[in-house]
Amino acid sequence: MLRITGGRVYDPANGIDGEIKDLFIDDSGRFTSAVKGGRTIDATGMIVFPGGVDVHTHVAGGAINFARAMTPEDHRRAQAFIRTKSRRSGLGGMAPTTFATGYLYAGMGWTTLNEAAVPVLSARHTHEELADVPIVDKSSLTLMANNEIMLDQLEAGEYERAKQVVAWYLWAAKSYGIKAVNPGGVAAWKWGKDAKQLSSPIAGYNKLTPGRIVTQLAQICDDLGLPHPLHLHCNNLGAPGNISTTIDTLKHLEGHRAHIAHSQYHAYGGDDWDTICSQTAQLADYFNSHPHITTDAGAVLFGDTVTITADGPWQHLLYKLTGRKWGNLDVENETGCGIVPYTYRPSNLVNAVQWAAGLELLLLIESPWQVFLSTDHPNGGCFWRYPEIIQLLMCADARQEQMEKLSARVKNRITLPEIDREYTLYEIATAMSAGPARALGLPQKGNLGIGADADLVIYNAHADVAQMFGHPRYVIKGGEIVIEDGDIRETPQGREFLVKPACDPETDAFIRPLFEDCYTMSFENYPVEFERVEHAELRDCLPPAGN
Repeated sequence: MLRITGGRVYDPANGIDGEIKDLFIDDSGRFTSAVKGGRTIDATGMIVFPGGVDVHTHVAGGAINFARAMTPEDHRRAQAFIRTKSRRSGLGGMAPTTFATGYLYAGMGWTTLNEAAVPVLSARHTHEELADVPIVDKSSLTLMANNEIMLDQLEAGEYERAKQVVAWYLWAAKSYGIKAVNPGGVAAWKWGKDAKQLSSPIAGYNKLTPGRIVTQLAQICDDLGLPHPLHLHCNNLGAPGNISTTIDTLKHLEGHRAHIAHSQYHAYGGDDWDTICSQTAQLADYFNSHPHITTDAGAVLFGDTVTITADGPWQHLLYKLTGRKWGNLDVENETGCGIVPYTYRPSNLVNAVQWAAGLELLLLIESPWQVFLSTDHPNGGCFWRYPEIIQLLMCADARQEQMEKLSARVKNRITLPEIDREYTLYEIATAMSAGPARALGLPQKGNLGIGADADLVIYNAHADVAQMFGHPRYVIKGGEIVIEDGDIRETPQGREFLVKPACDPETDAFIRPLFEDCYTMSFENYPVEFERVEHAELRDCLPPAGN
């Protein structure tokens, strides 16, 4: 049992904005109305937040392991960012080892994360790695927008069959939701093509378009009652002028829930790399008039990182643009993957526009319930640099200082110099915790109310925002103190959230012969066994109202 007294509490899920309030935690690791006995933490003068929730990150599985192997030189660079006093080998690098991932997230107050891209073929190992990430709770998303068996059903107009295929794959992967990356584009990449236009048939198909894949996958997520809506990496990522593709994609999603991944990479104007500019105001206007759509910003920070995405065509282009080393993986029938090390520089026109665009979206989208803190780790920068982004959101002077590094040419291409908004602590608590928890369909997270999971972080109030958010005084996970005064006290095992959507029992018999035509492994060995997922917790699938 534990009580936290005298703290200034920010709990957007319950409308609490800086109220001096006592919190009580029972032996089950949940908030309660009172306790007898146990430890008391005097939080007088301190700031209390719900534990952070990362809606979009890449921390486990084949792609991140590929990146670790490709960039051994990075493993000495990240020591300056370690937030805790505890040291172990593996804490460095742009893609730290699994146990270090848990240390680093907890070390700045994050207690839940969502691994945003998992091919079913590598899901078994991904779950093993997630189990090795201590402290934080986890979920994962299955890649589906280029799965050949599912695409064939959509091409044939067999929506109901496609829905059953998706449900089958979700349970085979023991996953939490659906990720769509460059719908149709990775399938086209196997023909040496891409899918830039939503209305054009994709290579290898006669009628099937990216737009149709987007609309029908969103409908499938709704019909299956998944807690998290379709998590969409739009077509035409990173390209000048892609704002038109992004707005077209959003129009295809009208009437559906959806979460747009790393929207900064989808908010550019211009005709080529020399004329690229920010078009975040147009994208923010759409979000401001469509409150059912959410996004993570995919903010960029200047410095070294490594880019990882299932968008193979984009990574090949990035390799050609940069001349850096490059790797590509084809995951049989399901998806692909590319890895390219990268350095963001303020002197580079494109990088400077990207840096500004991520901040612009966070500042121009009015509701922090719609836009969440992320760097698409490690693509835009490493997750342990989130305190730097928080400082830029809360302090217009800090943004101005950073903008001094940009050329006049860049400032004419961005909106950031015109924005004077500064986030409040309440808005930060929403964007880093309560908002992403709601978007993920995890009401017990990002919530300091009675009955919710007792995940919280306590900060010493400090004028230096980055210092404050980078070095919490206490981090409490499930009622257990895991970080105290910069030291790791405990490393409990986190849970992993899964869903089991309703699926026609005849789907096995339907998929088996198709599977044996497409895959090199046996059908029986493909699905992940439930018992292989450690500390699994099944979440309900609830069909939308009216169904």
